[in-house]
Amino acid sequence: MIKKASLGKEIVVTVANKIGILANISKILADHGINIEALAGYAVNNDAKIMVVADDTLRGKEALQKAGYSTIKENEVVLVDLENKPGALKSVTAKLAEAKIDIKYTYGTTCPEGCPARIVLATTDNEKALVSFKAK
Repeated sequence: MIKKASLGKEIVVTVANKIGILANISKILADHGINIEALAGYAVNNDAKIMVVADDTLRGKEALQKAGYSTIKENEVVLVDLENKPGALKSVTAKLAEAKIDIKYTYGTTCPEGCPARIVLATTDNEKALVSFKAK
């Protein structure tokens, strides 16, 4: 069920929660030719956090900083490409549970049948998680 697993980076932008923030961030990245591969975001009270996995994290972070976004950090995450079918996520989470690795948060993408789903995971031990996915 797991097609590929690797360590990756996500950009985390923390901003005041205002209408149009995601539109602006996606415009900045697009204008710099940076593709968004996975995205999650949420608001709590007056703040918003936007997590972006992009095809060029370094250039994406620089572009956002130049545009005035100052509260940006980079996190290591595990990127898992899965077959897009029932039970695929179960195989990932079962391996993590068996290895006693806690999931801090996760988000993902999917597409119509025939292409992989991508899950982004932040765990208590990303390297151990990666090894658990590669073990048979």
